[in-house]
Amino acid sequence: MTGVLIVGSGPTGLTLACDLARRGAEVRIVDKSPEFPRSSRAKGPNPRSLEVLEDLGVVGEVLAAGCAPLLMRKYRDGTAIADSDPNESRRPTPAAPYDRGRLLPQWKLEEILRTRLAGYGVHVELGTEIVSYEQDGDRVLAKAAAGSRIEADYLVGCDGGHSSVRKLMGVSFDGTTHDTQLMVTGDVALEGPPDGGAQLTRDRWHQWFDEDGAVMLCPIPGTDTLWWFQAGPESDADGTPAPPSRESFQRLFDRHARIPGIRLTDAALLSTYRVNVRMADRFRDGRIFLAGDAAHVHPIAGGLGMNTGIQDAFNLGWKLGAVLTGQAGEDLLRTYEEERLPVAAWTLDTSSAGLAAVMEAIKKPGGGLDAGLTEETNALGLGYRWSSLSRRGTVASTTLQAGDRAPDAPCTDTATGTPLRLFEAFAGPHFTLLGFGEGAAAALKEVAEQAPGTVRTYPVDAGPHGGLSDDDGHARAAYGIEGDALVLIRPDNHVALFAAADDKDAVLGCPGV
Repeated sequence: MTGVLIVGSGPTGLTLACDLARRGAEVRIVDKSPEFPRSSRAKGPNPRSLEVLEDLGVVGEVLAAGCAPLLMRKYRDGTAIADSDPNESRRPTPAAPYDRGRLLPQWKLEEILRTRLAGYGVHVELGTEIVSYEQDGDRVLAKAAAGSRIEADYLVGCDGGHSSVRKLMGVSFDGTTHDTQLMVTGDVALEGPPDGGAQLTRDRWHQWFDEDGAVMLCPIPGTDTLWWFQAGPESDADGTPAPPSRESFQRLFDRHARIPGIRLTDAALLSTYRVNVRMADRFRDGRIFLAGDAAHVHPIAGGLGMNTGIQDAFNLGWKLGAVLTGQAGEDLLRTYEEERLPVAAWTLDTSSAGLAAVMEAIKKPGGGLDAGLTEETNALGLGYRWSSLSRRGTVASTTLQAGDRAPDAPCTDTATGTPLRLFEAFAGPHFTLLGFGEGAAAALKEVAEQAPGTVRTYPVDAGPHGGLSDDDGHARAAYGIEGDALVLIRPDNHVALFAAADDKDAVLGCPGV
């Protein structure tokens, strides 16, 4: 019997599988597709997802394979009228090292995550469609279309907006589908004058917005000739939106870009995107869970879709791992829905507002997709202050509350004299206990003895007790700590507790510790 059966091998399922596998959990991940899908619609991880990917140990590969977000070049009536940089005012800080997302095709991110997963000896099982399941108090028994059966402690549906797992659960998927808000998408190559002469360069995301429609072309990182193509669809004679095709893409491009001699070729991954705003009314039924698009779908404005799924998985992974290893009871799993359902609702509202802002902006020359991007869409401000896991401690921070995202900070390892960021200390399947000041030393020692392997302890500015030196005060500033105190960080890098320097019992009483 396996610990967790994951259905769906997109970014959500792969993130969950990697997180569970590194915890030593028995995990299987299946996908009904006979081969790995080459989906390009999602354009890359946002800053919060980059933090998750750093914790999983793959952010170096992600940064190398992708590129920084490109300037957006806006056109009207075929003429370039403005370049804009939605990230112009953003800079990395000691607390938030990723000030912007990374442009990266979804298929490449999936390749990186599959390679990481293979390092744990786990491989995606293709051509395996789950058609039914039974569950009782101890297990789930899933049946595949080919007749095989898979027995697991838990099953997680990460199988997209048309989720079979969600349908088998009987969970409602309430919301709306906007059939009048359509987009055709695909990957294309270009032939003709080299990238349209001086105009169609690969260092810009080109966006033509006219009164009668729109076309967008964005170069796909890691390729020399491929572009993401997005446009409002053509309509047939009866007003019905025409299905996407290379020929229709060419006509749309010629109408709006007006660049002679450019021919679109090798059109692939053609699809029609309808704006859906839907959310499951619950993310759990006993031993069955939903994550990612299986649990919520929303407009693409703000780029929150894939990223919200990655962050769902990061929240669920440590909780399943803690229960499977006996570090926590089943009650911990209740907090997945408690924490992530409100975030999903926020995502639907934020992306819908972003879409409305984009639709209004493109009515005016110079308006474009950047209207849907805000500081909120970085997802660095999302937390779980309302959660039952966010404990009111015996010390107050001047900047944060329990449940907030845990900030980064540059420190120095006093034993070696080498730099060590807090994110490097957090990385891995463990809680992290920061003990600020010499007064926290005794509590750190006792927690380390009573929760070995579960909590990793770090003295900060502890004098003769070693640990980390907060040379420039960035850690104290980020965590709002004055004097001596304990700060417990959850495995998904959210603050669990602020406590007095000698309050080890508060730390040891946190679920999962």
